[in-house]
Order: sequence, then structure tokens, then C-alpha cells
Amino acid sequence: MSILLSDKFAAWQSETDTRFKQLKSNEEELNRIFIEIYGLQDELTPEVEDNDVTIRRADLGRDIRSLISYAVGCMFGRYSLDVEGLAYAGGDWDNSKYTSFIPDKDNIIPITDDEYFTDDIVTRFILFTETVYGKDSLEENLKFIAEALGGRGTPREVLRNYFIKDFFKNHTQIYQKRPIYWLFDSGKENGFKALVYMHRYNADTIGNLRMEYLLELQKKYEAEINGIQNYLESNPPAGEVAKNKKQLEKLQKQFKEVQAYDAKIAILANMRPVIDLDDGVKVNYDKVQTGSDGKNLRVLADIK
Repeated sequence: MSILLSDKFAAWQSETDTRFKQLKSNEEELNRIFIEIYGLQDELTPEVEDNDVTIRRADLGRDIRSLISYAVGCMFGRYSLDVEGLAYAGGDWDNSKYTSFIPDKDNIIPITDDEYFTDDIVTRFILFTETVYGKDSLEENLKFIAEALGGRGTPREVLRNYFIKDFFKNHTQIYQKRPIYWLFDSGKENGFKALVYMHRYNADTIGNLRMEYLLELQKKYEAEINGIQNYLESNPPAGEVAKNKKQLEKLQKQFKEVQAYDAKIAILANMRPVIDLDDGVKVNYDKVQTGSDGKNLRVLADIK
């Protein structure tokens, strides 16, 4: 199987343009009938401005972001390639709904600025793209997606940058500051980020996030820092020194940030907070990051 996203988008664009033109023609015909019935030829014209036609046309940037959002939904099991509509939004989980693309097992998808984990969100998105559109067209499709998102670097670098900086911002805006995918976020250094699907959250989620990802990432940062320091002590070529010092400084800041973040996550992991979906997003979003003293530890990205 080999499907090009560019071809799919062109077909979608043609379909929406046809719908748009038909609706605009219908509205102008209704206007002509109205004007003729009431004799308003000298006061009104039947033409309709494009902006007044109440149907959306294809928009490459918006539609690619929607595709990415759907892919994330499939990663969490909210959607499935094998069933229509919502596959899971609470209640009993049904594994039989997922055969083409298996959702993330622990409901925790890390977002880091390098591929530190096998279920890293960029890795998962690439697998989704390959599953849906085929292996042979993968690189061309990733390039098409990256160009639609904008930014510099390879397609994978553009994707990673989008997930780090913009995905949650767009998700929160679409869901009017009531996100269903929650972003655990260590801070401005982007030391640690991970998405969790609200409807699959349970009392063990934060503890699993800490043990399987946060503590592991600290070990990886420490190993990288030690590796660069040893390299710099080995008298490397002058051209490599500045680049490695810059990377070392970045990693040291991220490591420090993640250590401070881990102290807060540890408190919540021990508390094992639970949520009630009936309470809504805002109440639960605050609840899972509130310590026993009532203080909000701010381990989730701000949605205010």
C-alpha cells in the first residue's frame, strides 16, 4: 500500500470547493427569488461574499493539524482505525476495537526533544502515518506534513518541534481551555513533557509516569552530561568545543528542571489522586495536581 497525503488533500480540496460553490450558488439563487418577490431590485443584489458562505473550505495547515490530533486520539484509543466515531470516552475498555493500530498501553506518551523512549510521540506518529498511508510513501508524506506545519529542519525535527511547542496549545484552544489530553510539563526548559488521556487516567497514572519515564529520563540526561564532559576533557577539535558546550549547558538546565519537577511529582504519586469524569475537566485538572496541603503544585501545563 502506498498512499500520498498530497493526493488525498487535493481530492479533499476539490470536494470542499465543489460544496462551497454549490452552496454559494444556492444562496444567491434564493436571494434572487427573494428580491424578485418583494421587488427589491433597486435596493439589493443577489451576490454573496465568499466570507458569508457558511461552509468550511480545505485549509492545509488546519487540516494537517486536525490529522495530527486524530492520530494522537488513535494513540490513546479515543479513536480507532477500525470503528467509526468515538472508540473510548470512559467506561469499559474493549481491546477488540483496536487491531490496525494498537493504542499506547500505559496511557502515557512522552514528548521530549530527542528520542529517549520507544513510545515517544514522534515515533508513534510516524508509525501511525506508515500504518494508514503505507511504508513506501512514508518519507514523502512526512515531508508534506512538515511543510504544512512550517518550521526548519528535517520532517522529523519539524514534527518534534510542533509537539513540544504547539500541539497542546492548539488542542487547548480547540477544546476551549478544557483539554481532554493533559500535558505534564516540567517547565520552560522542556526537560520533560508527557500527554495523558483524561478518560483513561487512574490512581496509578502519576506513579507510572514517574517510575517509567521521569526517573528514566533523569538517568539518560545524567549519562549524556557525563558523556559530553568526558568528551570535552579529551581535547576535541576546536570546532566541536562550542557546539558541545552549548549542548552541555542545555542538558544541565533540563536535568536541574526535571529534578525539581520530580520532587513535586513524587508527592502526587504517593497521594494517588483519583478523578471523577462527571466533575468535568477543570475540576479534575486542578485535583490531580493539588497536594495534601491544598497547594497546586502546577505539574500540568497552564490552561488559563
